[in-house]
Amino acid sequence: MTLDTSPEAERFLIEGYRRMTPTQKLQRVASLNRALVLLQKARIRAQYGDIPDDEMRLRLGALRLGREMMIEVFGWDPDVHGW
Repeated sequence: MTLDTSPEAERFLIEGYRRMTPTQKLQRVASLNRALVLLQKARIRAQYGDIPDDEMRLRLGALRLGREMMIEVFGWDPDVHGW
């Protein structure tokens, strides 16, 4: 499946996922999502500095939804607006 993982390691990983309960799998996904948000916030802070919470939420939304959707739904262009 992946080019950077040995077949043995990949089998081990897949077998571990198969042994997980549905709840454990959902907990893993939730944990990975929280980690992703932290990384996205760090990226935004590195680019825009200390910004207000409202702008942070909009910029996080722009990463997920894209510029066009942010303009259409929220009337906010991440390339133009800011505080």
